[in-house]
Amino acid sequence: MTYAQTIASTLNVKSGQVTAVITLLDDGNTIPFIARYRKEATGSLDEEQIRQINDQVSKLRALDERRSTILESIASQEKLTPELEKAINAATSLTELEDLYLPYKPKRRTRAMIAREKGLEPLAEFILGQLVTRQTAVQIAAPFLNEEVPTPDDALAGARDIVAETISDTPQVRQSLREKALQFGLLRSEKVKDAEDERAVYKLYYDFEQRIDRLRPHQILAINRGEAEKILRVSVDIAERDWILAMRTGFRTDRRSPLAEQLQLAMDDAAKRLLVPAIERDVRRSLSEQAEAHAIQVFADNMRGLLTQPPLAGHTVMGIDPAFRTGCKVAVVDATGKLLETTAVYPHQPQNKRAEALKTLAALVQKHNISLITIGNGTASRETEQLVAELTRQMDEVHYLIVNEAGASVYSASPLAKTELPELDVTLRGAVSIARRAQDPLAELVKIDPKSIGVGLYQHDVNQKQLSESLDGVVESVVNQVGVDVNTASPALLTHVAGIGPKLAANIVAYREANGRFPNRSTLKKVSGLGAKAFEQSAGFLRVRDGDNPLDASAIHPESYGVATAVLKQARLSPTTPPTERAPVLNQLPPVAQLASQLNTGVPTLTDILEQLVRPGRDPREDLPRPILRSDVLSLSDLKPGMVLKGTVRNVVDFGAFIDIGVKQDGLLHRSQIPRSATLNVGDILTVSIQAIDADRDRISLGWATPES
Repeated sequence: MTYAQTIASTLNVKSGQVTAVITLLDDGNTIPFIARYRKEATGSLDEEQIRQINDQVSKLRALDERRSTILESIASQEKLTPELEKAINAATSLTELEDLYLPYKPKRRTRAMIAREKGLEPLAEFILGQLVTRQTAVQIAAPFLNEEVPTPDDALAGARDIVAETISDTPQVRQSLREKALQFGLLRSEKVKDAEDERAVYKLYYDFEQRIDRLRPHQILAINRGEAEKILRVSVDIAERDWILAMRTGFRTDRRSPLAEQLQLAMDDAAKRLLVPAIERDVRRSLSEQAEAHAIQVFADNMRGLLTQPPLAGHTVMGIDPAFRTGCKVAVVDATGKLLETTAVYPHQPQNKRAEALKTLAALVQKHNISLITIGNGTASRETEQLVAELTRQMDEVHYLIVNEAGASVYSASPLAKTELPELDVTLRGAVSIARRAQDPLAELVKIDPKSIGVGLYQHDVNQKQLSESLDGVVESVVNQVGVDVNTASPALLTHVAGIGPKLAANIVAYREANGRFPNRSTLKKVSGLGAKAFEQSAGFLRVRDGDNPLDASAIHPESYGVATAVLKQARLSPTTPPTERAPVLNQLPPVAQLASQLNTGVPTLTDILEQLVRPGRDPREDLPRPILRSDVLSLSDLKPGMVLKGTVRNVVDFGAFIDIGVKQDGLLHRSQIPRSATLNVGDILTVSIQAIDADRDRISLGWATPES
């Protein structure tokens, strides 16, 4: 099977589509570019499918590289038989490959090696072959005695060591037991005696037992962390019947043989000393890999939801970074994100200058005509919200919004922040970031390492390289889906445009600063280092608004300008015709398939062109519900069971979703309350009902409610 055929069967797509994607990727094309501008070649595969193909082909190539190394190693030992070579070439997973390689893999000095050096391998072969003879085991062992093997018992013990290792290294035995363990094995955890778990974080796992195939990812990650912190002791229980059955797939005692007992003893030793511990490690590793992959996917989904939250354009915003002792840092930015003023207020303990803080904030609102106040959701956020709510009650036109401040401190101390806000103290830069996050979450959040934005589950316990790759892919996907204004974008935002990267992003900004606005996309070719390939990959995602060519403000790629112009000409329109006037006329054109044939282009490309001619450069975030703007604050005591409220999804985890309903503590919408047909994302606006309130533990249980309820 070719790579394309293997991947096509796995992903349920056509092998021709996979071949096209692999070819395009190998030619240096980016995933966003392929997904958007090579639909005819790929059969309109979406970005996620293309990423999956990219991941699969990388894994298959790595598998083949390992296969080649293994074949070369075994051949160098002169042990590569035609049957073994065939089995290795047929292996479809890394685990299967390693099982086949294990008997030939260079090992540290083992008991079996020592026994072989003593000349006991022929005796081990007798045991494995269950030699049938009238001799006793002692008599069979007698010819193998020497200075290093003084007694028959020593000879038989050494031979059993060889047999035990042989059994343990047999691929079929390992595969059979691994499958049984993953299905029927038990994972147990218990509290380590005298271990300190002050907050009882791992209380659920002090005396825990669950069948391995029924474990949930968050349980596995919690147990792993508890074990790493030396609070939990973890074990895998594999039933004796399972390892006995696994061994019998290749080894059986023969009651007629005087060596039957020796084989049984070797099997017991192989299981307890070698095989079962190895399979336990395999099971733990497999569980961890699956749980980590799931956690990374949860993190990526949450990150996508956070980055695609709709921008709140047109607001002059006051951003507040709350704190108690050091005071609340305040920054005001205009509708374009330009910094207007900064200050600090001290409304909370120990200063308690609440009245003075209100007066200062009110003066800033009036001076700059502020319409929106954003409050970071960290320490003192709810106390600050109460202050702001009091302010908004006095000023009807002002609303506030709680924003996720994760990563604000990371940004504040970054080289990028120093470049953007060189005159500002590091403590005030966080307030600027909090203000800008409401205006354009994507443009601001791309300035921060995605791992610093805590919208995941056990993010520090997963493979950090895989997490980074996954989150970088999400950022790249969203940035290119939305598009970037090349005349206003920061280097951080430009970095994530397909085909650009950090160096080119810096060059684009440097050119813009030296030469002024880009009048059109073609001018990008003058940027140092931006060659034909980079232009091809990036141009469609870069917008030039109010430039020489109206098409430059759309997602239509320059390579398709000829088709777009021909469409407008056939409709008797011009590129300068307002988009709102185009739709009725374009609807009168021939069917898309017929028109595509006339214009010698593909149907998917023409469909995208027609959509862009009607809604050029449309921001997909505009179709999502706006964040909830609040003008007053609730406390836990205001809530009553049965109350229906609107809330914002802040985090989605295995066991449900945490919802901001405007009180200090986010409520939990347990997964049992979420309809099976519903898919929740960070930033979604939901209607929920209060089910229960635990004031002592600051916990709110929520239920699903329809907007009409």
